Amino acid sequence: MGMISGAKAIAICLKKQKVQYVFGIVGVPVTPIAEELQKAGVRFIAMRNEQAASYAAQAASYLLGTPQGCLVVSGPGVTNAISGLANAKINKWPMFLIGGASPSYQSKMGAFQEEKQLESVAPFVKFYASIDSTERIPFFIEKAIRTALFGQPGATYLDASSDIIDGEVDEEIIDAMPELAEPPKSQASDEMIDKTIKLLQEAKRPLVIIGKGMAWARAEKELRSLVGLLQMPFLPTPMGKGVVDDSHELNVSPARTLALREADVILLLGARLNWMLHFGKPPRFKDDVKIIQLDISAEDIGDNIPTEITLLGDGVNIIRQLTTKLEKEKISFKKQDTWFSQLEEKIASNKEQIDSMLSDNSEKMNYYHAFSVIKDLLPSDAIVVSEGANTMDIGRTQMLHSTPRKRLDAGTHGTMGVGLGFAIAAALAEPDKRVIAVEGDSAFGFSGMEVDTACRYDLPIIFIIFNNGGIGSGFDNKRDKKGEENVSALSHTAHYETMAEAFGGDGYFVQNMDEFRDALSTALSKSKTTVINVIIDPMADRKKQEFAWNRRDKMD
Repeated sequence: MGMISGAKAIAICLKKQKVQYVFGIVGVPVTPIAEELQKAGVRFIAMRNEQAASYAAQAASYLLGTPQGCLVVSGPGVTNAISGLANAKINKWPMFLIGGASPSYQSKMGAFQEEKQLESVAPFVKFYASIDSTERIPFFIEKAIRTALFGQPGATYLDASSDIIDGEVDEEIIDAMPELAEPPKSQASDEMIDKTIKLLQEAKRPLVIIGKGMAWARAEKELRSLVGLLQMPFLPTPMGKGVVDDSHELNVSPARTLALREADVILLLGARLNWMLHFGKPPRFKDDVKIIQLDISAEDIGDNIPTEITLLGDGVNIIRQLTTKLEKEKISFKKQDTWFSQLEEKIASNKEQIDSMLSDNSEKMNYYHAFSVIKDLLPSDAIVVSEGANTMDIGRTQMLHSTPRKRLDAGTHGTMGVGLGFAIAAALAEPDKRVIAVEGDSAFGFSGMEVDTACRYDLPIIFIIFNNGGIGSGFDNKRDKKGEENVSALSHTAHYETMAEAFGGDGYFVQNMDEFRDALSTALSKSKTTVINVIIDPMADRKKQEFAWNRRDKMD
């Protein structure tokens, strides 16, 4: 053993903590860390923007189940990555960010890219610190990784000044670092399990809501068993899709509004009553609905409306408690015929609306036309990344998932620009799966240069851009290239597909369903980064909604 650099020590410590990927952009003073990561066997992925790199880090963490990282330069590098920290915090996904920092001996002197980095990241992370000595590198790395993963997952941050990165430390100190332990997993009390079963037995119009927390918990096997025992309708949130197969007969997603409005008892699993579920308030929900809430975080129990029963702990453990109790005591449930008849009638009605949009013979494609092509050709185990207003919302209803963690989207924070970083992370984390990123033209614009990253790393991602020439939908003829008559307007004639061609990938410009079908079929037959620019009718919209997607009325 001998003396090694701080950069090498950081790399070795991250490797010992089971980190597989670090995304970022090199520069002063972090370049040596990236170089040492490669030598240590941690793959450094060079991105084009720190924001996209931080999005990629959290998506990789979610898919792999352990914290992955982002490495950025000081000052604007850190501030660019803060959007990723915020998104990870709101989605409860782990990740860590390491930011370079000015030399400590130049503090407060106006050093190159000197910034209040710790103060800047503080609102968005579970833990933040400045590495204060090379000897304490193992302590800070272990603390940051463990804190990101244990309990309620989230983001953590470490400041690494140039004198730490360039300094030296005895390798024996690094070698003695403990590896990441398995996170502790708690379960609910027997009393709460008994109360849950009793309330579910009393329900006349029960509903199970499956959130992305159950996908994170890897609870699919246990939850599928529970749904089969309960024989109750279920509704997945966007990234809860596939935890139980979307094609399951008990899935009532096409009757979402009715199911939420009329349910008298809701088993809320790994989801929160925030804006995505209309805060649990009337008129979207019954004013006397009873909520049974399962969550890993005590702080989220009872938000917005009181919780009738609390199931605090790990999703797998608690679902096992429920199924064990039901099976041991031979408690059975039957489908509530009247309740299901209401839901099935609504499902049929909504299907008619969509079928009418699909049968539109206009030469211009609408969203439903385009999604029908994707549905026909999409591999069953593909990972779908989706962002953009109507693109994402309509896609959630049109693309079915049979397995969990196969849909990534803007999530709870509604963050636009996550798509390309998410897609790159997915292609790396699950190289045996096809990754399809379905992007609105506006959303694609946030991080479109990451097409270069996908091409450089030979990632066979298919980026499909629904190009309706603007932000949102339903444009009239008041559209121009400058947006001076319509602030939502973008260029409807933009040839986004040429971006892939510029970096060595394939590009396709399509204006009808036949062209789209041919382009997507060809892309799926090859292993290249591809951009398909799909021209959508600017006037196209989603089917009529009973309630606006984002509740803004005042509530009691």
